[in-house]
Amino acid sequence: QVQLVESGGGLVQAGGSLRLSCAASGRSFSLYPMGWFRQAPGKEREFVSAIRWSGSNLYYADSVKGRFTISRDNAKNTVYLQMNSLKPEDTAVYYCAAGGRVTGPRKYEYDYSGQGTQVTVSS
Repeated sequence: QVQLVESGGGLVQAGGSLRLSCAASGRSFSLYPMGWFRQAPGKEREFVSAIRWSGSNLYYADSVKGRFTISRDNAKNTVYLQMNSLKPEDTAVYYCAAGGRVTGPRKYEYDYSGQGTQVTVSS
């Protein structure tokens, strides 16, 4: 049974930083992409970032480019999202995604998703 468990969310002031982690279990994703989506209240889930298995191809939504950095540790079956210069509009539940394929610069069709971690940015 595949499980993705996110951690690292919380409350932070605008301009602050958070680092999200997502640990996968149940199977290895070392040869598959992993990434992050987010969903704000009243809005649809949106793509945030993705990383291919080798870590050499990184993809970001325009809204987070230059502020967020995705990385992964295949030995730990874990993906990270370093979020800097946070803005109130970054407030959302952040979901980890794994497996599937990246079909475009901001298109990631994942197989698995976690339960999410809340990120709240106060102004």
